[in-house]
Amino acid sequence: MPILCKPSVSVPEHVITVEETLDFAEKVHSGKPQLPLALRLIKNTGVRKRHIVQPIEKTLLHPGLEERNRVYEIESKKRCPGVIERALENAGTTVRDIDAIIYVSCTGFLMPSLTAWLINTMGFRYDTRQIPIAQLGCAAGGAAINRAQEFCTAYPESNVLIVSCELCSLCYQPEDDGVGSLLSDGLFGDAVAAAVVRGRGGTGMALERNASHLIPHTEDWISYAVRSTGFHFQLDRRVPGTMEPIAPVMRQLALDHGWDVGNLDFYIVHAGGPRILDDLSKFLGADPKMFRHSWTTLTEYGNIASAVVLDALRRLFEEDALESGATGVVAGFGPGITAEMAVGQWAVDAQSPPDRMLHRASAPALS
Repeated sequence: MPILCKPSVSVPEHVITVEETLDFAEKVHSGKPQLPLALRLIKNTGVRKRHIVQPIEKTLLHPGLEERNRVYEIESKKRCPGVIERALENAGTTVRDIDAIIYVSCTGFLMPSLTAWLINTMGFRYDTRQIPIAQLGCAAGGAAINRAQEFCTAYPESNVLIVSCELCSLCYQPEDDGVGSLLSDGLFGDAVAAAVVRGRGGTGMALERNASHLIPHTEDWISYAVRSTGFHFQLDRRVPGTMEPIAPVMRQLALDHGWDVGNLDFYIVHAGGPRILDDLSKFLGADPKMFRHSWTTLTEYGNIASAVVLDALRRLFEEDALESGATGVVAGFGPGITAEMAVGQWAVDAQSPPDRMLHRASAPALS
């Protein structure tokens, strides 16, 4: 059974508080008719602070798409290796044990993917599969977990490394003054996260069943307009209400597994905003306190896109309150509107102790 092990998460050193966000918004977008509404929405996000890769003075400038993408490359290469090393250690694995790397990011573009650089730089085997996911936005964290489960199910002795690098502040567009854009300026933060899904052994969430769901005809509700100045985030006002049609899908996923979705032991869900969490609690019939890890991620880091589910899972590990067999769900939501969900049980030291895992010289051949 594939085991999702403890993630490692790192946020940048530059911090911006909600008070500073509101102050900068009033200065930069002064006189815009949408500003009062945007300020109210930002105040209601529940975000207290966010971390960004550059000082706010640089973040507020727009040096052009080429320069921003250069910064993305520099920062991703600087920040990912340390996070990966800690994730490998958490799982009791080394670079030589990894058979596939799933790299998710929607805030910069590199070709070849950063996976190639990681393999060459960190000593991963040269037959390591590369699986970059670039266009699922915040749903990509859940999608990466599901694709890792499927890989390890097909090749049970394999191990998959998930890496999420989301530098959302590099997508700030100072000329955009729509309500959705202004709200996103006060909501999104930067983070790098990584986790290993082990095909055998380890402690964490045993991934037992997954599902994907697309809400029909909502592809323009969360989107990027790609222009000469880069990625322009577009958010429809109907997005916060999407948990009502998603909840029955999550309920059916759990029911197919013989579980009641409103009575699980842990919930690791994407914290896109406060209404997402409030509505999920309501429509799933789950205690709001069960979403505390997602709430804390939102409060302390903001919406860190695909990294949210990994950070919330990290917080669950550090709470140290689960016993073997505890049931739970992990879910990510993003453009499409897309939901990626998985259910499973908590596993403690399944099969072999992590520090005694054998290193293999090669990956299984695909046929």
